[in-house]
Amino acid sequence: MIILCLFFSLSACSKDSFRVMFYNVENLFDCEHDFGKNDTEFTPDGAKKWTPARYKHKLNNIAKVITAVSEWEDLALIGLCEVENEIVVNDLVNESVLRTMKYNYVMTDSPDRRGIDVALLYQRDMFNVISTNSIRIHFRNKHQKTRDILHVTGKVQSGDTLDVFVCHYPSRSGGEKASEGSRNFVATILKKHTDSITYVRTKPNLLIMGDFNDYPDNASMFHILKAQPETEAVTPNGLYNLFYKHMQEGKGSYKYQGKWNVLDQIIVSGNLMNPKNKLHVKPHSATIFYDDFILSNDGGKNKKKPFRSFLGNNYIGGYSDHLPVYIDIRYK
Repeated sequence: MIILCLFFSLSACSKDSFRVMFYNVENLFDCEHDFGKNDTEFTPDGAKKWTPARYKHKLNNIAKVITAVSEWEDLALIGLCEVENEIVVNDLVNESVLRTMKYNYVMTDSPDRRGIDVALLYQRDMFNVISTNSIRIHFRNKHQKTRDILHVTGKVQSGDTLDVFVCHYPSRSGGEKASEGSRNFVATILKKHTDSITYVRTKPNLLIMGDFNDYPDNASMFHILKAQPETEAVTPNGLYNLFYKHMQEGKGSYKYQGKWNVLDQIIVSGNLMNPKNKLHVKPHSATIFYDDFILSNDGGKNKKKPFRSFLGNNYIGGYSDHLPVYIDIRYK
């Protein structure tokens, strides 16, 4: 099921490029229990004592990050994951400081057991939605559930068609190797859908973003999706991982056991890598957003980690356990 919400947009873009952001916002839950979902820890009486005041603070924290990444200009596209439902996305765009920016949104309604989903926020004068599709993942084990992949097709200001996929692959719960098959299976489904687009369009503009719970050189990304480093020879129908180089440089959007990892990535088709095209990724614009206000101390001098909302069940009032990533796309 797809949830699509439109609001009148007053923003205008006079520049020759627009910014695309992805952010795992870490457990953006409302304070109510949804029947059939494992979300009771995020209620006032639950383990995390999730109150309306904490929820409102979380919304404003996420909005603060988005405005910082946007540099106070509207982002054209914002992919989000770990959003519980339409209520929280609606509150984010209408009840936080983002309300003046008049974002529209599309989101999934997945069978994930915790109830979390993915969403795409967009500015209608920068991205005109043509179609939406929520790609359901059907594992062989019918009891296994995960998030849908969100596919949104739209036109940008250049008149070009852009196909956007927002993903949140299965977690590494139980260990990397034990859970690898689930991520590989989802990657196979995604690859089938991207291949179907490249079959129909000779020069497709594909943009894939998400928390893949895998690194750029893991099988799901490199061998199955075939997302290559951008240093490889570019072909229009190929896929290129703009955050591969960040992994090679030891950077990351998520920190585990003291080591930075690149789980959050943006991948584009080769057609978007060609600077001769009107619509193309601005060179060297792929960025992991590091800023002091979303970082906390990691036990040593100059050692930092994402400033998250909780440590265990202890509320510390931060932002997320992931850092946002973004790219700039030129359209003139």
